[in-house]
Amino acid sequence: MGAGESAEASVRPAYAVAADAFRSWLDGDRDAMTTLVHAMNPILWHVVRAYRIDETTAKDVVQETWVRFVHGYAAIDDPTAVAAWLTVTARREAWRTVKRSDRVSPSDLDTLEPRLGASPSAEDAAVTAISSAELWRSVLTLPERCQRLLRIIAFDDKPDYRRIAEETGMRIGSIGPTRSRCLDRLRAALTAGETR
Repeated sequence: MGAGESAEASVRPAYAVAADAFRSWLDGDRDAMTTLVHAMNPILWHVVRAYRIDETTAKDVVQETWVRFVHGYAAIDDPTAVAAWLTVTARREAWRTVKRSDRVSPSDLDTLEPRLGASPSAEDAAVTAISSAELWRSVLTLPERCQRLLRIIAFDDKPDYRRIAEETGMRIGSIGPTRSRCLDRLRAALTAGETR
């Protein structure tokens, strides 16, 4: 793989990388599963940790998501739907885990920062890391309700408001306005951080 291909792959959205990897895996490329896991694991991690599950349990939930994928991948008719399928499955597993344990424990804030793949250069990786850290630090300044909502919808192209309402206890009609207010607050927090 040349430098241009590596750079292109690192800027492609995770769902596109996942779709291509899933398609290749279905066509018999066993190594494509590794690409799929590397593309989706950081996203699944954030989805699961949004439920404030402890690190050990979160690892179990992500692993269970992959087990369900291995047993149920044949139900995914469209490879472009694999990222959504995995994300929804991770949410359901996290929700079941929280419901079973009937307790919520605090998150380890250090593990909530994005764990993205390598960038084409060290400079780009440093800029990305700083920007990501600033974003998640700004998210942490928001009220808990905003933090949870933004973590849940951060990785959905088309959020399912009915499911979000069930998971958060919010009314469906208040999700959009709340999301907008939370994003406004996040923008303000990021802007305030730039002026420091």
